[in-house]
Amino acid sequence: MALLAVALLAAWQGLYWCIGRIALRSPLDTVRFTVQLVTTAAFWTHFAETAQAFALALLLAVAMGLLVGFALGLNRFLSEMFEPVLVALYSIPKITLYPLLLLSFGLGMPAKVAFGTIHGVIPIALFTVSAVRNVRRVFIKSGRVMGLRPPEMVLRIVLPAAMPEIFAGLRIGFSLTLIGTLLGEMFAAQRGLGFLLMNAIGLHNVDLIMSLTFMLVLGAGTLTAALLYLNERLYPRR
Repeated sequence: MALLAVALLAAWQGLYWCIGRIALRSPLDTVRFTVQLVTTAAFWTHFAETAQAFALALLLAVAMGLLVGFALGLNRFLSEMFEPVLVALYSIPKITLYPLLLLSFGLGMPAKVAFGTIHGVIPIALFTVSAVRNVRRVFIKSGRVMGLRPPEMVLRIVLPAAMPEIFAGLRIGFSLTLIGTLLGEMFAAQRGLGFLLMNAIGLHNVDLIMSLTFMLVLGAGTLTAALLYLNERLYPRR
């Protein structure tokens, strides 16, 4: 991991030497500007807006994805009807839905929450469907022998057995929800880190562009690594 970080920094510095200050800043210059940026109150206002939108979008994506995933995974008839629809929706570039969301929700928090949610909900649902469907039949039969009712069967048998694969879907959904939220802020918001980044691009503020990109990549990478570590700790590979 440390070697990868060093290699990325070296590649970044080398690219800066090749391109120059017209489009890039060096790692050291970026860190210096980032330190200055995070000491301003305006940055934390935008950060809080993004954090709130992402948290709401992720909550909705997880709740809806698990609900749809379990419903389709436990019912073959519903799965045959709606799983192809989910797969088709997943293949659609979500940016094409931006005009509809903008017309429906307008500029502001609801639009970017909706945009983040639609990015994350479908992969979570598809992974959950697959996870529930792949639960070994012997576990289900054991639950029936024990006289478990359907809700108890889901909580005590299906959910624990399916959780490793569901967790993988949650990890992917997390990343896509964050991307969707930032895209929503870039096109359908007046506050947030995505809006700040889009404004910096319009003004060709290279320092701000590099700083925001650096923080977003570092933050998303750290959280993803933490989720991977948690996944390995909870569900070690055999």
